[in-house]
Amino acid sequence: MEISMKAAILFPPPFPKSNTAHWKPVKAPSLRFLRRNGEGNALFRAHSKLEVESDDNAEMPQEKFGPSNFESEVKHNHIWQLFKEAQRNILYLNNQRLLAVEELKKANQEKQLLLDRIEQLEAEKQAGFGKDKQSLCCELLLRIDSMVLTGMINTAESSNLRKAIMSSKSSVADISFDNLQKSDAELLSELRNFSYGSKKSGFHIIHICTEMAPVIEVGSLASYVTGLSCALLKAGHLPEVILPKYASLNLNEIQGLREIEAEFYSYFEGQLHGNKIWTGVVNGIGVTFIQPLYYSSFFNREKVYGYSDDFERFAYFSRASLDYITKSGKQPDVLHTHNWETAIVGPLFWDIFAKQGLGGTRILLTCHGFESQGLEQPEKLVLCGLDPGRLHRPDRLQDNSKPHIINILKGGVVYSNKVAVVSSMNSKGRIIHSLSHGLESTLSIHSDKLLVTPYGFDDSTWDPSKDRFLPKNYNKDDLKGKAVCKVALRERLGLSENSSTILVGCIFSEMSDSDADKLKAVVWNATGNSVQFIFMGSKIPSANRSLESLQKELQGENVRFINKYDEAVSHLIFAGSDIILCQSFHDPLLQVPLKALKYGAAPVALASNDNRFRSVADHEQEATKFTQLISSTFGNMSLSEALNEINNNPSKWRRSIINSMAMDFSWNAECYDIHVSAYTALKSL
Repeated sequence: MEISMKAAILFPPPFPKSNTAHWKPVKAPSLRFLRRNGEGNALFRAHSKLEVESDDNAEMPQEKFGPSNFESEVKHNHIWQLFKEAQRNILYLNNQRLLAVEELKKANQEKQLLLDRIEQLEAEKQAGFGKDKQSLCCELLLRIDSMVLTGMINTAESSNLRKAIMSSKSSVADISFDNLQKSDAELLSELRNFSYGSKKSGFHIIHICTEMAPVIEVGSLASYVTGLSCALLKAGHLPEVILPKYASLNLNEIQGLREIEAEFYSYFEGQLHGNKIWTGVVNGIGVTFIQPLYYSSFFNREKVYGYSDDFERFAYFSRASLDYITKSGKQPDVLHTHNWETAIVGPLFWDIFAKQGLGGTRILLTCHGFESQGLEQPEKLVLCGLDPGRLHRPDRLQDNSKPHIINILKGGVVYSNKVAVVSSMNSKGRIIHSLSHGLESTLSIHSDKLLVTPYGFDDSTWDPSKDRFLPKNYNKDDLKGKAVCKVALRERLGLSENSSTILVGCIFSEMSDSDADKLKAVVWNATGNSVQFIFMGSKIPSANRSLESLQKELQGENVRFINKYDEAVSHLIFAGSDIILCQSFHDPLLQVPLKALKYGAAPVALASNDNRFRSVADHEQEATKFTQLISSTFGNMSLSEALNEINNNPSKWRRSIINSMAMDFSWNAECYDIHVSAYTALKSL
């Protein structure tokens, strides 16, 4: 606190009043202020002289000067005591003021957090209301399945009840969740009060698959099934999922889980075998789990795939799924199958089940790649009731290069009405001629029903404008929050703060020795250009082991490693990074390039001379919107070229970032549009 030294001469010592007296210079006592602890403060020490003109022949009487000097000293001491007390009071009050300011600031922050929480709860309440209605609808449909299997209603009445529930004119809110606790007989009475016969809106799609996030996740299929189904559900369609009941599943975490008391029977190895049915709701989607009783070992294993009897396991599940659909009276618009594991549904459907009340149903097969095709001996088709003699032919299931065996994935392509290949980067032509793994002739013959759909990502979780893991949210119209996230990321990892330093994030799903060598070269070349690198592992253990090995060779003050996957930090890396170094633009498992674009970080490929990408870019009329954007922005840049662009053309770079953030690459966008177009085309067949 600054205190004027003029206070020292506000009260000069009293002197005799005389018009004739002349005064000699008198030295004032040294002034010294004390802190609270009693120590002297040099800043408050002052020496002053009182200059008084004097006559050489005039002298001040000593008897008058002595008492005045003593009195002056007493008054000075009294004044300084008062001044010290005032100083202590001022310091105390100032400290109290600072504490009050801090308390007010803290109170304002808590108030803002409370307001944000209220807003979040309101949003969750609104979202939850819709979700509850969706969950109620799914649970009602699953209860109808139970009524059919137990013989309470026939398939005709179940079809009418489903139409009533799915109708846009019927309000599901008329039946509360309390009614779901009632017996089937009581619930049936409620359902019969619905108005039947109203026109059904949307498509009814049943996925027959082996994975679904977050129930069971092995590869990209799991997030695809859930992401697409949620997008369809949000748009008013009715997706359902049928899965095997794996022993590793924790069904207790599934909403509305219940075991249907009735068994249904499936044909396998020339006999009918019983199955238990479990139903529940996941992310608002009705899910049915099929549990074989006689073949209980089929799905009581540590892994989902990789056994010598995989054909038997998944052929049984495919046949059981179709048996369940027909016996429960379902009449879906589309049966959506996935990869070779459920591709046998196509031949089973057209040879056996289409005549069992499913004449209006069509088949769509999804392929996430053609590396695994399900090669088997023809005689194994008998296990699930198919005729090897009819199907072991070149135009059906006979393998193109090994004529003595059958190819299940080929059979799925032949017997499906539409085939969707999931790829964000490859055109139809490239898939047929370069990535078909021996199925080129089959895909060429059936090219008219072949379509390419991109992957998406979950924008309800990955959105910087509402991401709960970020210290400050932002969007394409206001990027201030991204700068805050960048500072927070550096502070968290102990990186030096420099506004001109470019931050590069790296999250890999897996890493080969070749990738590791490329990565080391990229980092070594860039470390001298004011670049900081952050590496984080994924949920895949093998990728984390590779990262630990890489850490030993890439050490430095501008490099940080996070060996264990951390959900909160992963969000902060996307938000705080200027560039996300990608293993490939084709990333079906983590969707790193798609998330990077959403968070305003440029996705840059580890290998810039990716001929596969450049080939796709040459066929933009067949390319996805993601490919078109990447080819015109960051796709052909190496990391060093991207760094130069940031430094030399910041305005252009910023425009590219903002334009990329404006694009929608979630499951609700292009992926959804392509599938709905396919479903629409299937209904017209």
